Amino acid sequence: MSTSHYAIFVDLENCGAKAEMLNYIIERVKIRGDILLGKVYGYTDRYGSLKELLLSNTFNVVPSLRFGHHQKNNLDIQLVIDALEVAYTNDLIDSFCIVSGDSDYTPLVGKLKTMGKFVLGISRSEVASNIFISACNEFMFLENVSSKKKKEQKRNAEEPLNVNDLAKLIETILEEAEEDELYASEMKTTLLRLRPDFNEKAFGFATFGKLLTHVAQKANIRVTNDNYNMIISLKREEEAKPEITMDNYVDIFGAQLKAYKDNGFDVINPSILKGDIQAEYPTFTERVLGYKRFSDLLKSLEKNGLCHVEMDDQNTMLVRIK
Repeated sequence: MSTSHYAIFVDLENCGAKAEMLNYIIERVKIRGDILLGKVYGYTDRYGSLKELLLSNTFNVVPSLRFGHHQKNNLDIQLVIDALEVAYTNDLIDSFCIVSGDSDYTPLVGKLKTMGKFVLGISRSEVASNIFISACNEFMFLENVSSKKKKEQKRNAEEPLNVNDLAKLIETILEEAEEDELYASEMKTTLLRLRPDFNEKAFGFATFGKLLTHVAQKANIRVTNDNYNMIISLKREEEAKPEITMDNYVDIFGAQLKAYKDNGFDVINPSILKGDIQAEYPTFTERVLGYKRFSDLLKSLEKNGLCHVEMDDQNTMLVRIK
């Protein structure tokens, strides 16, 4: 398996990143490949919670020095210049992650792609430009990242992994992987990118294969052997999920909106909300609840005091969380 080599460029003012969120973004990129270079733009004291995370991942920062009306444009231009310089001078980097949804970066994405680079975009749905989204090879909404993050047990990065933590991490790697299965060697390489201190002997096992066999008994993963190669995949067991009904839909949507709010999102795109609900309840449609359109369901949530439905300058519907 060839490993991608990433450069990450983060527009802090655009994405409003928190430490937990940025750490989760970094983890997702590490699952995809090695991070050789990281840089954030618009750093100020209000992002002080990011300091330890940035230092531990050897990120460089470009501070926001407020002077005049064009400071934001200056930072945008600096990000573009830095990204192109890396693309032209560092042959090792074949993939770029741009944490922003600003359409101003679309020409940069186009140029990187003509140079054979893979571009991953990440942004809040509220500020993500459809043009920028379509230009990227792959795009992730931060609300989706937040939705997945709330389901994971919080753990101090300095604490050693236990078997349950390792099981969840392996499941996450398999869920994010392009292939349905990974060789044990590929899995261990990815684990070491995420946790350089990982060692199977710390769990009391002489080999990584024996550790995987033990973890498989506690996780939703399957371990098989093919010509002496150990292969790991997710179990494809169907799990019965509760249905959304007229009696519980307000509570279910309210809990999802609260999760966004707790993670710092005041405004979201309705498609993000609907997608996250359907991820938990695959059979859900608004028609099941008697609504012709999802916007009609949103209006009912508005009447219940959970949110306010509004339109932006481009006539795009947004949900403001109360």
